[in-house]
Amino acid sequence: MRIRLNSLLVDDQDKALTFYTDIMGFEKKNDIPLGEFRWLTVVSPQAPDDVELVLEPNNNPAAKTFQKAMFDQGIPYTAFEVDDIQGECERLRTHGRWRSHGGRYQGYVW
Repeated sequence: MRIRLNSLLVDDQDKALTFYTDIMGFEKKNDIPLGEFRWLTVVSPQAPDDVELVLEPNNNPAAKTFQKAMFDQGIPYTAFEVDDIQGECERLRTHGRWRSHGGRYQGYVW
């Protein structure tokens, strides 16, 4: 058994796609219209056939409540792995995507 999909709750699919591709460096894998929203996934360029992140609309009130509670408590919902954490932090800082949250730095999410 393997993990194929992991959903990330996002406020705006277009902004999320821009963030996860242009800033984080993932690649778009699926972009399928589904009425008001899309089946939108991104993958790591190092593992394009591995786990897909679903950029899932948080239009459900329960999803919004959950997302805000996790953010307010500083609890990560998804974790990413990199080979060079210092280099990656510097790369992300150049994009202005970090802010202090309770004395810790965390990246913005949508």
